[in-house]
Amino acid sequence: MLELEDVRITLGAFEAKFSLEVASGEWLAVIGPSGAGKSTLLNVIGGFVRPEAGAILADGRNITALAPAARPVTTLFQDHNLFAHLSVADNVGLGIDPGLKLDGEAIARRDSALASVGLEGRGKDMPGRLSGGERQRVALARALVRDRPVLLLDEPLSQLDPALRGDMLELIGQLRQARALTIVMVLHTPEEAAEFVDRYAFIDEGAIAANISAADFAAGRRPEIMDRYLGRQG
Repeated sequence: MLELEDVRITLGAFEAKFSLEVASGEWLAVIGPSGAGKSTLLNVIGGFVRPEAGAILADGRNITALAPAARPVTTLFQDHNLFAHLSVADNVGLGIDPGLKLDGEAIARRDSALASVGLEGRGKDMPGRLSGGERQRVALARALVRDRPVLLLDEPLSQLDPALRGDMLELIGQLRQARALTIVMVLHTPEEAAEFVDRYAFIDEGAIAANISAADFAAGRRPEIMDRYLGRQG
């Protein structure tokens, strides 16, 4: 289980306070208006922002003071950050060793990650030859190759065409089942994920203002503050 206990963050004039529980194996979608604190939530879980107070626990272990690389967490950022001068295989290999000194076991892990996202045999390709959806898959493979139980996704669908967004959600769902992943995913278009995710957390003004099941979301049993946000989107 992933737990945030009264975690407080101040970034300039922006203040946030989060309390949240995500069960092991759960897929949580995080939604809310721009600037509400969605990416801040991911950054504090991932260790890129240090809270002023509170605690972050993973399966009961306090990870608040750990560096990002030491946490049982991996993050796929909105900008997938592929290196144009490196091949697909090397971009994924960076997730194992930044110096790309890979032994046989590491190469097998890299190739397995590429196969798991549907890019088997594409390791020699360069990022510039890939479609937007394929580049996102490479970034996902690089996150997976770190073999962490918690996966943080910051708007993984934002740069994809509508048809590809459904494919990406299907792929994430398959990987979740195969690897027993716990997923926290920021979304801009929440309705399209209702059949995949387990729960929605709505963030507004630096706090979790609503937390409901995907079934309640799909059935329209939503708090008024969430419905107002969805109405503005429509």
